[in-house]
Amino acid sequence: MAKLETYTKKRNFEKTDEPQGKSPIKKQAKHKLRFVVQRHHASRLHYDFRLELDGVLKSWAVPKGPSLYPKDKRLAMQVEDHPVDYASFEGNIPKGNYGAGTVHIFDSGYYEFTDAENERDFLKNWEKGSIKFKLWGHILRGEFALVRMKGGDEKAWLLIKHQDKYATHKPYNSEDRVAEPVKSAGLAFKSGPPPKPMLTKLIEKLPEGGDWLYEKKYDGFRILAVHDSQGTHLYSRNGKLMNHLFPSLVEEIDGLDRDVCLDGELVIEDKAKKAHFQLIASGEPIPSALELHYYVFDILRLEKEEVTAYGLEERRDLLNLLLKRMDGVKVIQKVESLKGNSVEVQQIAKDNNWEGIVAKEKDSRYLEGTRSTSWVKYKLRHSQEVIICGYTRPQGSRDFFGALVLGLYKEGQLVYIGNCGTGFSDALLQSLHTTMQQLENGRKPFARGTKVAKEKEVIWLKPILIAEVYYSEWTKEEHLRHPVFKMLREDKKVKEIKTEEAMDIDRNEETLKIGGKTVELTNLDKVYWPKDNYVKGQMIAYYEEMVDWILPYLKDKPISLHRFPNGIEKDGFFQKDVDPDKIPEWIKTVPVHAESTGKEIDYIVCNDKQTLLYIANLGSIEINPWLATYKKPEKPDFGVLDLDPNGADFDEVVRIAQDAKKLLDNIGVPAFLKTSGSTGLHIYLYVKAKYDYDIVRDFIQLLASILHERHQETTSTIRDPKKRKGLIYLDFLQNRRGQTMAAPYSLRPKEGATASAPLFWEELKVGLQIRDFNIQSMLKRVKDKKDPWAAIWDKPVNIKQALARL
Repeated sequence: MAKLETYTKKRNFEKTDEPQGKSPIKKQAKHKLRFVVQRHHASRLHYDFRLELDGVLKSWAVPKGPSLYPKDKRLAMQVEDHPVDYASFEGNIPKGNYGAGTVHIFDSGYYEFTDAENERDFLKNWEKGSIKFKLWGHILRGEFALVRMKGGDEKAWLLIKHQDKYATHKPYNSEDRVAEPVKSAGLAFKSGPPPKPMLTKLIEKLPEGGDWLYEKKYDGFRILAVHDSQGTHLYSRNGKLMNHLFPSLVEEIDGLDRDVCLDGELVIEDKAKKAHFQLIASGEPIPSALELHYYVFDILRLEKEEVTAYGLEERRDLLNLLLKRMDGVKVIQKVESLKGNSVEVQQIAKDNNWEGIVAKEKDSRYLEGTRSTSWVKYKLRHSQEVIICGYTRPQGSRDFFGALVLGLYKEGQLVYIGNCGTGFSDALLQSLHTTMQQLENGRKPFARGTKVAKEKEVIWLKPILIAEVYYSEWTKEEHLRHPVFKMLREDKKVKEIKTEEAMDIDRNEETLKIGGKTVELTNLDKVYWPKDNYVKGQMIAYYEEMVDWILPYLKDKPISLHRFPNGIEKDGFFQKDVDPDKIPEWIKTVPVHAESTGKEIDYIVCNDKQTLLYIANLGSIEINPWLATYKKPEKPDFGVLDLDPNGADFDEVVRIAQDAKKLLDNIGVPAFLKTSGSTGLHIYLYVKAKYDYDIVRDFIQLLASILHERHQETTSTIRDPKKRKGLIYLDFLQNRRGQTMAAPYSLRPKEGATASAPLFWEELKVGLQIRDFNIQSMLKRVKDKKDPWAAIWDKPVNIKQALARL
């Protein structure tokens, strides 16, 4: 069959404007091969991914759209070849025609081979079912792979983003990049919806090297300025329209002869460049001795083209060309990069009493609404956004009020963090008091039992007013030390107000007394999860809070240590054998015969809080117990079926687990579910040390085999990863002597500081996300929900009876 025969048979070109493409196009010399992604709103919304190859567009329908997140492995169903000129097609396919609906170009550009010398080799790889390539589009950039799924429909492939500098660090939704008018009509350029700024991550040390640009951290309000056919709109970082406050900036941007979206910081400053941030909330007019400046540092769109996928230096070039067209502007100022290395720019900042420095990777993309490690900020002064929850009555010579009562949200709860009584001018005392009087409600917003300084003098407020304060450090009670009022913030939302900086600044080392035992905790401010800015002290605090939940699964079990003393991005190592003479004498150890070496190994046994914290302090992020106790090492307490996605869609893992539950219910086997904390799910059976490993493993293997027979297209029981790519591995081999599993409630050395979370079976639904169970959410979860595994000890499995029911 000719390459385009199927395409032609499916279409009536008298009724559709789609290109006829009567014959494949031969590639011209030095012609870059094109790619296009078209958003196709037919009977079901999907994206069509097309690569120019062998004179046609090889095409795949991608239901969820392509992703820039390497962990998103998107199903791509191969469809008929399309003509090359289909790459420029946009429009409506009329009802009654094949593929009726709206077609819109989501992204386009060219691509390069990464695993082939030429097009002929690349075509051979396509025929084999595995191609790797690099996309150069406006949105999609970097290395990707298309891999045919084995054991199923030959047309089923997976579209996978490889980890590189263009990859995102969180799940990606193509629909987030689609303009609202396009979502409804299919063709209009984005206009109206406020853009979301890219955010910075706080760091303790400026990055070094030639890959970074440094800027002054300005002390003002973040403003995104949109200028298009609808006029000029100034948006705060939370989408609030600010035009009425700054008419002079609106006037200057109105003078642009190009449609643009700019990002910058709006500052009110004197001639010495000292910021007067308290005046920003009032807007114009400002005192004659001061100046209003909009320091522009980025551009998101120019005309009808989004430029967020370009590198920072490329965007800066566009911005420079744009600003050169603007004559006589006074408010708009271009942000200049600082000259010098990290040490030199820090000294410049200190000499000029700046608040801090922002560092950006030269080739970083602009990720709207995302806090990325490619944009970081280094503060010379600690500052924190807070919620004003009340104020105390004035004392002595002060009028209006004494101090502000401050709070912020932690794990969804408003918590008290101290009082602030300095940093106010007389005028500010009066204006702020007038504002607060309108919010008085007489209700304390903190949890019952919270102790507040000078509480008898407090007048409570509705907690909606946001401020920013300077401070020296956090105390052990997690209160601000020496807070000084900086400014009111009208550009943020209350629920956004959380701690940005590590709360254990003054707790680098600590000694705990537990049950008469002394536990030495060290390096508490060392960052263990760099992308999330979680430190070792937070990890230890998590285990201290979760001790009652996790210890029942560790009792009398040998523990294998998985240590990451320098954080998850550095090499970790496993440690089983410990030297009893080099650890505290109160740490319980047991000698266990190692069949692999024929020697005795001294394992730690964790039966109490002090041992758990000792293990955590060693940098053992995850707690890995045996399935059996040292007392009965051949007879496990638990049998486990491990559902490992192995690259498959996690929603399919959920469906397999749901089917496993039905199977187990039918044979009367109580089963308990948890996330692995990494990529998969674990199904636990409590067998109460009644059977040896062989019996338990054979039983779990039988269950895995039954599930595999029901789901041969998506599962595998083969151990070799190379022979089960893209298939869910039903791993029954975890059930053997000496094997360890991440304990329920154990943290994992994964991005997001995820935890292995026990679940109710009712929570097992398509859309379940492992990342939702983490170091922060789990602490709240155990307080708000009943224990999903509370009944596990009362429901041991009778394997003999279960086999009789199969």
